[in-house]
Amino acid sequence: MLFPIASVFLVLVFIILCISKIKLHPSLVLFVASLTLGFLLQIPIYKSFSLIFDGLIGVIKSLGLLIFFGIIIGVLLEKSGGTYSIARGILKYLKKIPLPYAISFIGYLVSIPIFCDAAFAILFNLNKTFSKHAKISLTGLSVALSTGLFAPHVLVPPTPGPLAAAFNLKLDNLFLLVIFGSFFAFILALIGAVYANYIIKKKGVNNYMNDIIVLKQEVKTSPSFSQAILPIILPVFLLSIRPISNFISNNQILNEFANIISHPVFALGIGMLFSLQLIKINRKKIITSSFIQAIKQVFPILLITGIGGGLGKVIQTIPFQDYLTNQSLYGSFGLLVPFLIAAFLKTAQGSSTVAIITSSSICFPLVPIIGLDTELGKVWIIMAIGVGSMTISHVNDSYFWVVSQMSKMDTKTALRSHTLGTLIQGLVGFIILFVCYTVWINI
Repeated sequence: MLFPIASVFLVLVFIILCISKIKLHPSLVLFVASLTLGFLLQIPIYKSFSLIFDGLIGVIKSLGLLIFFGIIIGVLLEKSGGTYSIARGILKYLKKIPLPYAISFIGYLVSIPIFCDAAFAILFNLNKTFSKHAKISLTGLSVALSTGLFAPHVLVPPTPGPLAAAFNLKLDNLFLLVIFGSFFAFILALIGAVYANYIIKKKGVNNYMNDIIVLKQEVKTSPSFSQAILPIILPVFLLSIRPISNFISNNQILNEFANIISHPVFALGIGMLFSLQLIKINRKKIITSSFIQAIKQVFPILLITGIGGGLGKVIQTIPFQDYLTNQSLYGSFGLLVPFLIAAFLKTAQGSSTVAIITSSSICFPLVPIIGLDTELGKVWIIMAIGVGSMTISHVNDSYFWVVSQMSKMDTKTALRSHTLGTLIQGLVGFIILFVCYTVWINI
């Protein structure tokens, strides 16, 4: 049994080296890694191809529309000025709290439908404006924004990483992941805001912003706060209908209707339709270009996710349970395994999405062994993987360079601020998760 485990380790090293050092595309690396692992495990070549193909098709069928709708919502929020409307709305109600916390919360909300690197680029001008007028450290505000954006990116659907983890672990109840992932991501964003606030306070400046700066970019044409926030919160509301209906009613027809409207594809599809209403001018041109942009973004994501699922299917041929049944993976420390795998992969090769996809594939055979073969148990694993996949963002991570270059930080400053912030988020976040999980299993 040691040889199959050693084979998986060698394949992980191969993935890390090819992505981080040779700079090959992750989908190509994962494809070659899947075939290599199949060869080492003495799986016939045609069977390895079949497993990879099954993983790819399964991901496209299960996640294709979800990822596409999520990207559309994000693109239309960006092009309509909806992100600025959300920022203005939040700042209006949170102006009495320290600005880093408000900025972090803006990042937390905006990052749910928009990739964190793109969202940082969209919102960075907001940071510059407040830094200038409030005379607050731009580095501190950049850390508040970057860490606030990062937390939902690794934990809350429809971001591809958490969706892929749910698929790989065969989680059926996506609503559970949205609720628990959103709550835990908020805690992680708060941790980042505390650290950002510390950076600002070290410089001895006032970090409150009592006067709201009116953002002048597209004020007349951008949607209202309620219009902009609706495509984000409406899918969450729809996802909640099925569990609520099943809890309060035994009516089969009502429950069947609830199952339809709370299906993830339907819920996100409705959110996408409402996001189309955000465009006020040049509707046809902007909506058409948004769909084209979303299609261009969705194919690489599905390719990486699908081939990662294929690697998972190859790994699942290893009878881990026969070997690990008598090992000490039970109890509280079982949650440490997915965290460490994800943290190792993230730190070594840079991509949080690749770390989540690969970690969830590896962890699937271990789910019953560590006693988490339930819907809620799988959510615990995904949260452990998510917090591991943000530990840490450094020079091999494209997000690190987006944050550092746009914020005009040199590499040393970025490592001491953004990188240290993600390390604190990851370690403190896992301690909190570990304590909550330990309490949960002992109730």
